[in-house]
Amino acid sequence: MLLEQLNNLLSQTNIELSENQKQQLVDYVQLLDKWNKAYNLTSVRDPKEMMVKHIMDSLVVAPHLSGKNYIDVGTGPGLPGMVLAIARPDIQFVLLDSLGKRVRFLMQVKHALGIENVEPVQSRVEEYQASVKLDGVLSRAFASLQDMVQWCSHLIDSDGVYLALKGQFPDEELANLPTGVSLSQDINLVVPQLEGERHLIILSKD
Repeated sequence: MLLEQLNNLLSQTNIELSENQKQQLVDYVQLLDKWNKAYNLTSVRDPKEMMVKHIMDSLVVAPHLSGKNYIDVGTGPGLPGMVLAIARPDIQFVLLDSLGKRVRFLMQVKHALGIENVEPVQSRVEEYQASVKLDGVLSRAFASLQDMVQWCSHLIDSDGVYLALKGQFPDEELANLPTGVSLSQDINLVVPQLEGERHLIILSKD
């Protein structure tokens, strides 16, 4: 039972969700499982595993978001953006991916679950122009920090931040950051039942 598993995982964190939000996350995993068979959206095949590796791994970022508008670049099937949109209905998310099949899936999730605060967009990140001032650029397993900064620099001004979900602390990538960008915070994320390190690396423009 996925809902039971989710409740158990949430009990090991400080994250509080309504019953409706929990149900949306369960429905999202079920849609991901269903579409995955035809569209190959994720290498994780087991819904129970998805709950830990995708849902919880994204959810732990939710308490660290401030501001009103974020973009998730290279969102894939909506990770972490769709999960964060469910957890943080007070924030607007653009979910950007260059692959049509992923964006079609995200549109389906948006309509099926009635999620109002997401806008799936098919575009290359370099070509995308935001229609509102963005508070942050999110990425999970998208690119190196250097590439992220280079490709997404036009999306935020000096008030905005880059938020990258990483496994091990990326010493080498941080050492090679372009000038004008620096590490503002490293947050150690604890994901219940997930082995290995997780870091939320927050970069800002100097």
